[in-house]
Amino acid sequence: MNITELLSNNPVVPLVQADDPAIAVKTSRALAAGGLKVAEVVFRTDRALECLQAVADEVPEMIAGAGTVLSAEQANAALDHGAQFIVSPGLDDGVVGVAKERGVPVYPGTMTPSEVQHAFNLGLDTVKFFPASIAGGIPALKALASVFRTMKFMPTGGVSPGNLADFLAIPAVLACGGSWLTPADKIAAGDYDAITQLAAEAVAIAKRARGLDK
Repeated sequence: MNITELLSNNPVVPLVQADDPAIAVKTSRALAAGGLKVAEVVFRTDRALECLQAVADEVPEMIAGAGTVLSAEQANAALDHGAQFIVSPGLDDGVVGVAKERGVPVYPGTMTPSEVQHAFNLGLDTVKFFPASIAGGIPALKALASVFRTMKFMPTGGVSPGNLADFLAIPAVLACGGSWLTPADKIAAGDYDAITQLAAEAVAIAKRARGLDK
């Protein structure tokens, strides 16, 4: 499976954060029901590995990756628990090395030209841009894209329904990541229909922005 190609046609990646595998599965199913096909299960809870494995095993309609991966050790653990791609908040050579060795896509976080250049020289063609709003948002992304002409970006952090279309209109943006699709209060209340609705709205925005709704 070519995840880059999948993302180009489904350019929204929700973040799934849970400490209970059952909740991670329900959340991922709700997102998939709204039309999203790729999710990032973030390593921000004690049971994140269990949650990742559960989504990988029980939600075949969703491509599950691991997010907030901070070390080579975590990267290996994520891949051992079903992750099909790796996302990091920063750029770490060890994490990138594990992903390359094991043949999976890796999207490390970058914020500065030096970090993007380092990623380029590690042989990467796509990086996360994080935290997008604090790092300069759309003007910064356009500036980076003008000098790193072959690099694709995945802005995350501060992306919302209000600016999603503007980010996706930038040719260098492969996809956008976001936690707005999985609000903690809705999940705590068991309101998975709300998650599905948010996903469907994001899919509609993305299709219009990419001209895929014709």
